[in-house]
Amino acid sequence: MTSTTTTTIAGAVDEPAARFLDLVAAEWIKVRSLRSTPWVIVLVTLVVTGVAAARALADYNNFPSYNALTQREHPFSLGDSFPAEGYLTLMLAAVAVGAIAAVSEYGSGLIRTTTVAVPARGAVVLAKAVVQVVMWTVVGSLVALCSFFAAQAILSGRDAAISLGDPNALRALAASALLAPVCALVGLGLGVLVRHSATTVVAGSFVLLLLPVFFSSRKPLSVTFANAMVRNAWQRLAQIYGTPPEAYNGATVAGSWTVYVLWPLVALALALLVVRRRDV
Repeated sequence: MTSTTTTTIAGAVDEPAARFLDLVAAEWIKVRSLRSTPWVIVLVTLVVTGVAAARALADYNNFPSYNALTQREHPFSLGDSFPAEGYLTLMLAAVAVGAIAAVSEYGSGLIRTTTVAVPARGAVVLAKAVVQVVMWTVVGSLVALCSFFAAQAILSGRDAAISLGDPNALRALAASALLAPVCALVGLGLGVLVRHSATTVVAGSFVLLLLPVFFSSRKPLSVTFANAMVRNAWQRLAQIYGTPPEAYNGATVAGSWTVYVLWPLVALALALLVVRRRDV
């Protein structure tokens, strides 16, 4: 009788280990429960689309004063669709939300409950990464499509619109859409490393937005470092200024896609390494 009771109690206590999909679902609930997340997404979408529309409207109004070559080739069409000012805002929002996804648990103390329920800390970080990638890929795609079609709808009045089938347009759309998850993963990795909201957001903003400005375009080593920055890689892939490829200081399309891959991978790898060695 005693043996049976002990077995029953042990069976009641033992619970199946959390599956990875369960962790992803839990992380999605955490992100969705943050009141700031939907507001940030809506605001970023409106800002980027608004800036694209404003840029396109300016070119629409100035179109009669452009020379014949510019009117015929309208090199501004792609830049109006993916305005740098708007997408820098998107980068800032993505890195901030990615950072908060990691840091918020440390600030609230919820991380202790999480690690008790799921001792495999690396799996928790990977689940957070999956949620950030999926969410920001959807958001980035929505923003890119909205900004593109808003700009082209205005430029069509001057017969200066382009389609997604035009050269470089589809690549620019893909690069602009994927810019958000790349920055979100960098923010997530920094959040796990730093564990302080303000410091992480400042560090992410500096690395992604400000650091590229400090590199010279004349010194070969400085140019190499500049081409390795996410911001510069996006500008090369989107070719937002209608600049010929040779003007990008040696940055190539393949190299820029490599930058897109390496930054989040390195950030995530460092986060996984640190989270397994550091105490909560």
